[in-house]
Amino acid sequence: MAIKLFDSELKVMDVLWKEGDMTAKQISDILKAEIGWNMNTTYTVIKKCIAKGAILRREPNFLCHALIPKEAVQEDETNELIGKFYDGSIDKLFAALLGRKKLSVEQIAKLKQIVGDLDEVDK
Repeated sequence: MAIKLFDSELKVMDVLWKEGDMTAKQISDILKAEIGWNMNTTYTVIKKCIAKGAILRREPNFLCHALIPKEAVQEDETNELIGKFYDGSIDKLFAALLGRKKLSVEQIAKLKQIVGDLDEVDK
């Protein structure tokens, strides 16, 4: 696993992934409005992300740039989830997800399309 990010760090990263490069102040303003964080909290979390190599800080104005793409974090988190709770078995994860909720006709069709597309790649 590349970089392990905690939920608070993911909140900061999510702002950068959605908005692109921003100053720490801009990130702070967004997170204050969205979840009520004060500036010190946001700056502390940004500094933790910088220390982990997830964010690059540039001057002027403490400009923040995401160094890792969202897709890489999603893949790492998914792999960890599968390994931790489903013995590394993707089919067990899908069985658990599909068994929890009734799917709409559209959702079933989308899943069939995804599986079909994967099958075509293997040929």
